[in-house]
Amino acid sequence: MQARNKYQGFTKIGLVFSGLVLGLMLSLTYSAVAEKMAKPQLPLEDLRAFAEVFGKIKSDYVETVEDKKLISEAISGMLTGLDPHSTYMDVDAFKDMQAATQGEFGGLGIEVGMEDGLVKVVSPIEDSPAYVAGIKSGDLIMKLDGKLVKGMSLNDAVKIMRGKPDTSIVLTILRKNEAKPLLVTLVRAIIKNKSVKYKMTEPGYAYARVTQFQERTGEDLAKAINAMHDENKGPFKGFVLDLRNDPGGLLNGAVGVSAAFLPKDSLVVYTEGRAPDSKMNLTVSPENYVRGGMANDYMRDIPADLKMVPMVVLINAGSASASEIVAGALQDHKRATLIGVRTFGKGSVQTIMPMNNGSAIKLTTARYFTPKGRSIQAKGIEPDYYVEDGTDQSNNIHEADLTHHLSNPKDVQAGAPVKTETTTATKEAAKVNGKKYAEPTAPIEPASKEDLQFAQAMNFLKGKPVIKSEPPKVEATLTQ
Repeated sequence: MQARNKYQGFTKIGLVFSGLVLGLMLSLTYSAVAEKMAKPQLPLEDLRAFAEVFGKIKSDYVETVEDKKLISEAISGMLTGLDPHSTYMDVDAFKDMQAATQGEFGGLGIEVGMEDGLVKVVSPIEDSPAYVAGIKSGDLIMKLDGKLVKGMSLNDAVKIMRGKPDTSIVLTILRKNEAKPLLVTLVRAIIKNKSVKYKMTEPGYAYARVTQFQERTGEDLAKAINAMHDENKGPFKGFVLDLRNDPGGLLNGAVGVSAAFLPKDSLVVYTEGRAPDSKMNLTVSPENYVRGGMANDYMRDIPADLKMVPMVVLINAGSASASEIVAGALQDHKRATLIGVRTFGKGSVQTIMPMNNGSAIKLTTARYFTPKGRSIQAKGIEPDYYVEDGTDQSNNIHEADLTHHLSNPKDVQAGAPVKTETTTATKEAAKVNGKKYAEPTAPIEPASKEDLQFAQAMNFLKGKPVIKSEPPKVEATLTQ
């Protein structure tokens, strides 16, 4: 329920178009705005049609509708029609997003989007009520406390899911390959998302899990590395970085995490967009990941030998955005071996742009590329060793499955079809009416004996054979 990517170096650009629409609500005066925006020319006839529709709703709709609601819904529709990640946040939603990037907020603990009129789970946040209950990436939320989600905006659905801690809510969930909907009761809680978890799994082998990229993620990882190094009393034999089910977060957090393992000045990611300040080359340099530059560089005191330690990165379909930046950078620089399944494929950057009324928009402003120029958009990062986690992989969703997803510029240039898994959740389940419901299964504890992907990571680091899985069948489809 929070923004996946934000880079603080971006200029907060005003949304001129929405301001124009507001002006048209009050009058059809065009010339003043036209003078400010000579290029490109605004579609005057379409804007007049918009104002005419607004007027018809005000005069003829069966019930009275407040201007504020109509304008808010119009802005929201304008943004959500662009791509799955651009959205409008009212004052409350903007405050919640800001709290989320700080690492603490109220709710159920799920990253969500909208698909075919239903709320789609992108990823549950580890240790949250949703995670503990077994909510999975790809689940479709059909009802909230018995109220159909169909017809709600994402903001409306999110508001229902939020609430006071210790209050409950019943979610009716559609899951692929389940004959009947799942009925899950969750108790709301204050979500304190600790973004870095770590432990020495055995002498010489360090494990760190990044659950989300927040403002302090890089600093917390540096502290974890130093703590494990002290506990180990010497250099590591191997290091496992777990990015599974990490939905992303702040772009500079991804650069900071990469800085722990890559040499100084190594390119981590570059971005390309239309606005001049959306074009960036982000390297392993303190000014790209920490406020205050070199003086506050939290990576300055990590062990120098860490950059040479054999390393594995664990990824899956829930690894998105900032997670893919880190995985792609370490893979391109041949610094780490990737084990798991293909990542989500979100290769776009969103900028948070505050509005004058206290609201904000989250607008897609750029695509990002790995150091070798790969676009992850609608493709994802392929692991070096394909290893499933022992669960049903058909439930996985990817960026390419989402309506209005951005195209991959490399494929558009080449005119080639994109090979994608068929993972769209079944809609037949929505027709099922029954009083018995399937129960979701609890998630596998990361880095435990049941964690098959982690076991293969340890095999690799110890020089033992990696037991690979059979990759899924793919079909060629043209990305739209």
